[in-house]
Amino acid sequence: MTSVYVFNGPNLNLLGTREPEVYGTTTLADVETMCREECEGAGLELVFGQSNHEGQLIDWIQEAGAEVQAGRAIGAVFNPGAFTHTSVALHDAIEGVQLPVVEVHISNVHRREPFRHRSYVSPVARGIVVGFGVYGYVLALRGLRHAITAG
Repeated sequence: MTSVYVFNGPNLNLLGTREPEVYGTTTLADVETMCREECEGAGLELVFGQSNHEGQLIDWIQEAGAEVQAGRAIGAVFNPGAFTHTSVALHDAIEGVQLPVVEVHISNVHRREPFRHRSYVSPVARGIVVGFGVYGYVLALRGLRHAITAG
């Protein structure tokens, strides 16, 4: 079965309790369930992960890139959290393995503090979904599937 990856960066393990006025009350486990249901309906296997460690995320990106190159995966949905605004290393990893990525953010980062307006991931992403709450993950999965199948 073909896989799709969903990666989550720092502090996303706190979904549901961290700043619910910004991020809502849905937990990361709830997000995983939503993504799993979306993938099952599309005939895809979900690989879901969260890490507070940049190096772990890079390892997963490289793994996903190898799976895409081998024809066993279609790409990744990635919420890099705060690493969005700081990590050249994540940018380089995505670019280096040519991983098809849809960047997703729960809040509309462009309506927030100015430092959140800059993303190091966006330039190497196939698409970006921001501001639709946790439903953005479903939109990102659908967008990734469309981008890959449409060519």
